[in-house]
Amino acid sequence: MLLERGNINPNWADIKSGRTLLSWAAERGQGEVVKILLGQASVNPDQADTQYGRTPLSWAAGAGHAGVVEMLLKREDVNPDQADTQYGCTPLSWAAAGGHAVVVKILLVRENVNPDAADTHYGQTPLLWAAAGGHEAVARMLLERDDVNPNKPDTENGGTPLSWAAGSGHEGIVRMLLDREDVDPDQADTVDGRTPLSWAAGHGHEGVVEVLLARKDVNPGRVDTEHGRTPLSWAAEHGHQGVVKMLLQQEEVDPNQADIGDGQTPLSQAAGSGHEAVVKMLLEREGVNPNRTDTKYGCPPLSWAAARGHEGIVRILLEQKGVNPHHTDTEYGLTPRSWAARLGMDTSA
Repeated sequence: MLLERGNINPNWADIKSGRTLLSWAAERGQGEVVKILLGQASVNPDQADTQYGRTPLSWAAGAGHAGVVEMLLKREDVNPDQADTQYGCTPLSWAAAGGHAVVVKILLVRENVNPDAADTHYGQTPLLWAAAGGHEAVARMLLERDDVNPNKPDTENGGTPLSWAAGSGHEGIVRMLLDREDVDPDQADTVDGRTPLSWAAGHGHEGVVEVLLARKDVNPGRVDTEHGRTPLSWAAEHGHQGVVKMLLQQEEVDPNQADIGDGQTPLSQAAGSGHEAVVKMLLEREGVNPNRTDTKYGCPPLSWAAARGHEGIVRILLEQKGVNPHHTDTEYGLTPRSWAARLGMDTSA
């Protein structure tokens, strides 16, 4: 009714975000309103807002409103591949990140949509967004395309779609990616140098770890480049008992391997973090030295457990042959008994 008056501007934008009536209606999926606005001769269907630089199509795609997306794409003056100015994400990236499979399918039909375009902020492709979010239907559609690189890393962390899916525990997508011959299952990211297995182990995703360990081209004992830590080290620190058990069954895994940064062993990490079950599991291995000190502080696992008040682990370690409760660390000059006494623990044992 208001638009029938000649003095109403259909391209009016609000002051705060610079969004038009069409932009708001598109995001909210108000198809009838969008239809009316698109019927105005003077309306700009591709006008981006001033705050985020997103077009009505971008907002509709990101919200999963397939009907509105189809209406907008019928217009020749709408760019289906227009990236926003804040993140550099295309409508396809927004739809993929939100898991909106129907919208993704609509956009992929268009020849003028780049299915492998990375955003300018994170350098993530639509496939990577889908993999990180666990959106299997979207990932499957994108992987069916010959012009989508399934191994393309982002530019911020250098993580591949497999790395993101593994770290997030999306087993279905991990399996999907591993079915591809052109996906490297052991490719490390460029920032931390951590592999998909390292990320999955550190976050305790047992199903993903099991799938990756079944591959002969995955090194279960590979250390990352940032901290010099193995997947076992990460799993032990965070108390992921099931993952630790799986890794200890691998011949290539050294249960006593210290990280390069601080020189802490998996036992040291588990003891300092208070994970009794993991400590017991590691101590069952013949190659694990319960008295080995780290290289930064000169603390054995007993000192780490005592300093952090893990009394149960202190008792477990004191039962081990060769553990010295009087060992003085090189950083503070304190023994495990000294650390325990500071916390009010019983040191008579």
